[in-house]
Amino acid sequence: MSASSRFARVLAGLALGAAVQACTAKTPAVEIKGRTFSIEIAEDDASRAHGLMGRDSMPTDHGMLFVFQDDAPRAFWMKNCKFPQDMLFFDAERRLISVQRNVPPCLSDPCPAYSSGAPARYVLELNAGQADAIGVHPGDELTIRR
Repeated sequence: MSASSRFARVLAGLALGAAVQACTAKTPAVEIKGRTFSIEIAEDDASRAHGLMGRDSMPTDHGMLFVFQDDAPRAFWMKNCKFPQDMLFFDAERRLISVQRNVPPCLSDPCPAYSSGAPARYVLELNAGQADAIGVHPGDELTIRR
């Protein structure tokens, strides 16, 4: 076998390996009450501040998970968000502590804030109506898959 033929086989093997890795890469997801949602994770100040602003919509089976390093009362607003959402607040053990349902978009100032009502570490934003569709209740556990 010639050197160029061996080189081509090595390149083909590398390409195949990259394709397999891409196909098996895990998409972050959460599960609650048997429903799985693909998520984006906001775990730094910049991504948490931007959140879902400026987007026209989000697929039904998607959400955004906000992750904090500590437990504290959380308040979220819908500044420049263009679609209504449910906000699910979870404690450090990933137990649901409260839900803000059908929170409307806010396109002008001042925007109201929606509170967790108790210390929270995680906030899951879903399309409006999902909390009712799933049937969530305080104490429900959130499973996070990264």
